[in-house]
Amino acid sequence: MKAAFIEAQGGPEQLFYGLMPDPVAGPGQVIVDIQAASVNGADWKVRNGSYSKITRFPYILGRDFSGVVAEVAPGVADFKVGDEVFGVCAAGQEGAYAEKIAIDAAILAPKPSRFSHMEMAAVALIGLTALVSVEDTLKLKRGETILIQGGAGGVGGFAVQVAKHLGARVIATASAANVDYVRGLGADQVIDYAKVDFTQAVSGCDAVFDTVGGDVATRSFAVLRPGGRAAFIASGGSAPASPRPDVQSLRPSVGRDRKHLTRIVELLEAGAVTVPEITPFHLTEAGMAHRVSEARHFRGKLVFHT
Repeated sequence: MKAAFIEAQGGPEQLFYGLMPDPVAGPGQVIVDIQAASVNGADWKVRNGSYSKITRFPYILGRDFSGVVAEVAPGVADFKVGDEVFGVCAAGQEGAYAEKIAIDAAILAPKPSRFSHMEMAAVALIGLTALVSVEDTLKLKRGETILIQGGAGGVGGFAVQVAKHLGARVIATASAANVDYVRGLGADQVIDYAKVDFTQAVSGCDAVFDTVGGDVATRSFAVLRPGGRAAFIASGGSAPASPRPDVQSLRPSVGRDRKHLTRIVELLEAGAVTVPEITPFHLTEAGMAHRVSEARHFRGKLVFHT
């Protein structure tokens, strides 16, 4: 099969495109012919060594995808060859920047026919992350107010829509170029972070969902009401320490399961959420896609087609 892979950790120039061995399905797994795979912030952090040291090369990146079942191993009863599916690799597994992948059937979900492979690859991991963060971790309720940091990004944009669907008042931060885009996703108030200090414009929030990290994460505690809670996905493997004893600092545990993927489909088909704006790349352009992702000035999702 053909794939985009790295031969060493480092910059985008470490990404190459070429032939790799076909995957082999183990018990309970299927082989999926990948039609589309998305680029996530975690990908370039793995590539450059920010997350952990990789010891075996060549290494194929990529965490979510959409495609067609090409082979079914023993122990799989819920899929057959030819089924369209989408999913997110198990924690600790990567390999979606390729034409094929072996993956546990239990963490895949059927792809709805009305959405393309590009669209489902675009929503898989961001939808899973947003749902776990907003619904499961923050337990956002109707009538509450939430501040979402980074509302134009894939996860942030999905979270804006989920929060509105739940009946919350949604405030989001974005660049000037993306203010109208985020407002179009349903945000009640959008703050241009380059012009306005959100800590001066917002207060008394029930919840904060931070997708940015760094100083933004640290300052987010200031906008919470006493008893409020904040969830962080861009501050490493654990939530930052809260400077306030009266609020919660939470790190969502983004597991992989069919239940959350099915929830994504339900929300899409109900019109409660929409597919993010997609910028397409071919797998041969993996280095270029990583440069765009790492710069963090795009909106929506970057998605590979094979």
